[in-house]
Amino acid sequence: MSSSPDLTLLGRSENRLPASPDVAVLETFPNRTPGRNYRIHLSAPEFSSICPVTGQPDSAHLEIYYIPDEKCVETKSLKFYLASYRNHASFNEAIVNRVLDDIVKACAPKQVVVRGKFGARGGIQLTCEARFPDIEETLRLPE
Repeated sequence: MSSSPDLTLLGRSENRLPASPDVAVLETFPNRTPGRNYRIHLSAPEFSSICPVTGQPDSAHLEIYYIPDEKCVETKSLKFYLASYRNHASFNEAIVNRVLDDIVKACAPKQVVVRGKFGARGGIQLTCEARFPDIEETLRLPE
């Protein structure tokens, strides 16, 4: 399988993480079976960010489920993109919605769901889920 010339991270020993999600790039490659509705599940169990109020680290298990259309997200660029949140101050709900927006912008999937299960703070555990298209009866996820 040949790699696309548009992929700048795959196959390289790049180790500089983007400073923030604003400069991170989600790379894509052509979907080799665009006529089939299949689901891709991407799981990042060690996602981290910074609370914008306290400055304390937040951790989450971030999951992305999507049905690709013409393009798929390249996973090394996704890893770098998600790591760019490590020093980024943002509320949990905003992160989940931004990741969704950035995935949609990068690869225009048929459907996508982003779910973040954040670590408990003050005895409260928060899970946030955002979908595209914004219809409840779309892609069904495992609990």
